[in-house]
Amino acid sequence: MELFFSILLLVIGLGCGVAIVLIVNSHKENSVRKRVQKLMEEAKKDAEKVKRESLLELKEESHRLKLESEREIKERKQELKETEDRLIQREHNMDKRDELYQKRETTLDERENSLFEKQKEIQNEQAKVEEIKQQQLELLQKVSGLSKEKAKELVMARVEEAMSQEISSYIKERENEAKLEVDKKAKNLLVISMQKYAADIANDQTVTVVNLPNDEMKGRIIGREGRNIRTIEAITGVDLIIDDTPEAVVLSSFDPLRREMARVTLETLIKDGRIHPTRIEELYDKVSKDMKEKIMEYGNDALFELGITKVDPALVEIIGKLQFRTSYGQNALQHSKEVAHLAGIMAGELGENVALAKRAGLLHDIGKAIDHEIEGSHVEIGVDLAKKFHESKEVINAIASHHGDTEASSVISVLVAIADALSASRPGARNDSLENYIKRLEQLESIANDMPGVDKTYAVQAGRELRVIVKPEEVDDLGSHKIARDVKDKIESTMQYPGTIKVTVVRETRAQEEAR
Repeated sequence: MELFFSILLLVIGLGCGVAIVLIVNSHKENSVRKRVQKLMEEAKKDAEKVKRESLLELKEESHRLKLESEREIKERKQELKETEDRLIQREHNMDKRDELYQKRETTLDERENSLFEKQKEIQNEQAKVEEIKQQQLELLQKVSGLSKEKAKELVMARVEEAMSQEISSYIKERENEAKLEVDKKAKNLLVISMQKYAADIANDQTVTVVNLPNDEMKGRIIGREGRNIRTIEAITGVDLIIDDTPEAVVLSSFDPLRREMARVTLETLIKDGRIHPTRIEELYDKVSKDMKEKIMEYGNDALFELGITKVDPALVEIIGKLQFRTSYGQNALQHSKEVAHLAGIMAGELGENVALAKRAGLLHDIGKAIDHEIEGSHVEIGVDLAKKFHESKEVINAIASHHGDTEASSVISVLVAIADALSASRPGARNDSLENYIKRLEQLESIANDMPGVDKTYAVQAGRELRVIVKPEEVDDLGSHKIARDVKDKIESTMQYPGTIKVTVVRETRAQEEAR
């Protein structure tokens, strides 16, 4: 029985425990459900709040953008309006200006008509005055019984009779005294000048000899099938004479600058040992650039020797180019320095400006440096150069008058002309035949240079051959034959020359690329 009650109590206890657990779990579940519901309601409220705030910000941003766009549109409209106003104002001003020009043109026409009328009136008045003068003169002649010419002759005859003997005697005495004094002073001045300055005479030749280390070098200079010597002659314009002379090559050209550049190129090739067309062209390009520095050196040396300062660098270069020009075989730079020294000495003896005399003497033949590049005589070119580089009026006049083309306006100009004559007239200073020869070669080259499509022209073989290099992109093979025939015809019709002249037209096309 007790066992039964115990089991019963145990079952009842278990049932109560289970019921209590179920009640407690149900309570907890209701509590959790309510909390979750509460959290969901709070989340909804927060979401609504964020949504309202976002909408509010969007509205504010939209309003701000709208205001900015309206303001920008307003500013653009204002700018357009201002631009339109300016254009309208400019158009208005142009209309006013046009109207003003029309009025001015009308005024000028009226003034011109007025001047024309006044001119006619003046001419009429002058005619009346001349008529009155003629009437008065006729009346005077009628009263005096003498014409105007007879009266003038009568007065002049009486004056001449009274003064002729006295004037003649006085003039003759003064002329004799002046001639004796002038001749004496002039001879003394020239003697002193020549004594104080004496320079060696050296004529420029038309050939240059280049010494070779051995005779084998001749073959290397000629090259395979003559390609090296042809390249040298083509790019330098100098004729290479390779004869039986041992260990020597002769460079022949009337142009000293070409001959000098060819000499330096050939000597450098000999030292370098690499002799082929490409190397020849590279060295010639380098020598061409170096020659400008050498020309500047010649110019600066001449200025230093004479003590001349403040010379434009461009003019110094032109002075240096005189080293490679000749006048009747006389080196132009050496001649100019001689003239400068002689003019300076004579200026010192006379108490004139020595520095100015030297400057004028050095520049008197400056036009010869570029007279083969520019049309005109060396005097005209020299005057233009002196004006371009702002030389003084005394220097300009000395250049213009040293050959008597223009009247000398100062003592300096006269001294330069005298010094020029002294330098040129010294025994052996000049060679007329050489100068004529050089002029003939220059004329020969200029004939071909005038042809269209010609790039370079070289007179070689002492003028017996003319080599014409044409531009391949402008002249075809048939055009080369036509140029050769035209040059030949022009030489025959315009020049006088001994023997024959061979015209060779060279057309060379090169294709060159550089691999990188």
